Amino acid sequence: MLRLGFEFPALSILILLSSLGFLLGTYTSSYATALSYDSSGVGNFWQLITPIFLHFGAMHFVFNMFWLSYFGSKLERGAGSIQLFLLVLVIGLFSNIGQYFWSGSDQFGGMSGSIYGLLGYLFAYYKCVKKDIYFIPPELFWFMFGWLIFCSSGLFETFAGIRVANASHLCGLILGGLLGIIFGLIQFDRKSQ
Repeated sequence: MLRLGFEFPALSILILLSSLGFLLGTYTSSYATALSYDSSGVGNFWQLITPIFLHFGAMHFVFNMFWLSYFGSKLERGAGSIQLFLLVLVIGLFSNIGQYFWSGSDQFGGMSGSIYGLLGYLFAYYKCVKKDIYFIPPELFWFMFGWLIFCSSGLFETFAGIRVANASHLCGLILGGLLGIIFGLIQFDRKSQ
């Protein structure tokens, strides 16, 4: 973990915050409420972003941290700590808002909206700049896209009994892809000059 902290400081902070959110949310309901999306408009603005740090169950947490580590390390190594941290927060903000408006419920959480955003960002950015550090195997992209479609169909919820924040995933993927195209075209334009 120490090496992870030095080599990937933003990723380490995100994993630490997610770990704290998982532990506090799992063992104390008051912290889960404090970190949940606030739809009341009372002014707890941090609650627009903090649901990304909540995780419901060990499997949810472990899978999200695995994918955050995979995509986040690529992005942090290629673009830097600040860009990774800001992308996760911005994508998380919009995926949380999208999930709330789609479902009408403020009972959701997890890093997966941001993870789908990083997937979309890396996939689109690589298409523009062709730097190997950003490469994601197309099979992985299509597997995760297929998983998104499968979960959105309702079959996963029906058979596994687990609700999935599908709008968060879709909003994250779309915003991440758009940002990847925008930043990729800016980088491509700089290389052309």
